[in-house]
Amino acid sequence: EVQLVESGGGLVQAGGSLRLSCAASGFTFDDYTIGWFRQAPGKEREGVSCISNRLGTLNYADSVKGRFTISIDNAKNTVYLQMNGLKAEDTANYYCAADPGRYYYCLRARSFASWGQGTQVTVSS
Repeated sequence: EVQLVESGGGLVQAGGSLRLSCAASGFTFDDYTIGWFRQAPGKEREGVSCISNRLGTLNYADSVKGRFTISIDNAKNTVYLQMNGLKAEDTANYYCAADPGRYYYCLRARSFASWGQGTQVTVSS
């Protein structure tokens, strides 16, 4: 059974940094596409970043390019989202997602079968 547990959210001032973690179990990262998504109140869920090692896919939303970095630690079965230069518009609930599909573009939420419970990120301006 695929399980994803996010952590690391919190309250931070604009310009600050946070690192989100997603502890995964039930699969190996090399066989799955992993993504980070976010959803603010009243808005649709949007893709932030995703990675697929098997295809070498690495996508970032334009709004976070140059500020956010996705990475995987295979030894810890954990995927991270390092977020720097945070802005008020980054405030949202952030979700980790996984799917066995292989995608050259992986920022579509409907592509992912398994989801974590989310972690809240609030950026004060």
